[in-house]
Amino acid sequence: MVFYRKFIKFFRSSLTVIKRVLIVFLVITILPVLSLRWISPPTTSFMLQQKFNAWWNDKKNFKIRYHWVDLNKISLHAPIAVVAAEDQKFPEHWGFDRESIEEAWVERANGIRVRGASTISQQVAKNLYLWPGRSFLRKGVEAYFTVLIELLWSKHRIIEVYLNIAEFGNGVFGIAAAGKTFFKKPPIRLTRWECALLAAVLPNPKRFRAARPSNYVLRRTAWIHKEMDRLDRAKCLKNL
Repeated sequence: MVFYRKFIKFFRSSLTVIKRVLIVFLVITILPVLSLRWISPPTTSFMLQQKFNAWWNDKKNFKIRYHWVDLNKISLHAPIAVVAAEDQKFPEHWGFDRESIEEAWVERANGIRVRGASTISQQVAKNLYLWPGRSFLRKGVEAYFTVLIELLWSKHRIIEVYLNIAEFGNGVFGIAAAGKTFFKKPPIRLTRWECALLAAVLPNPKRFRAARPSNYVLRRTAWIHKEMDRLDRAKCLKNL
């Protein structure tokens, strides 16, 4: 009987600790996401990691180029281009593309090199809060933050943040910095082709270059350009 009472006491105290830890975890994760619904992020996890790597490897000339601009100061072609290139179901899904995930699992099971299945919302979560990698732990945390972003932000806000924090070149973050670096113009003046070209380098901005595009990047740009025509532009913009 004494043992039973001690066990119940221990169980209740453990449950109290777990509840407190869970509350603290929810507060420290939800508040940063909720605040960025209105506040422009001053930096991201990926930017900080690149700064640290540059410092660690004594790359004194490296610098982060990043300048926030509101969506109404960005070319209308830009959101269509990144949706066409990265996540064509973005206006409709709730953070995850189930079909792409299932196809990626089938490819993994068959020993095929797994292609990217991350949505724009997942990429925002990863770039803002996480680190590169394919571990199940990182994917699990990414999924959690993706759910928070989809619940607390609008699609308009998600695409606005994505266009501002996506990496378009080595240390070049956001479409404002990309427009200035590669085309010497503000993001509002970017042409349809220029937006498609920037979207083409997103899968690997350190390998693919908007300034000196390879034949592969040019072919991908042409494909994105056609996909932009195919998408229902009015419906896509309405849902962002």
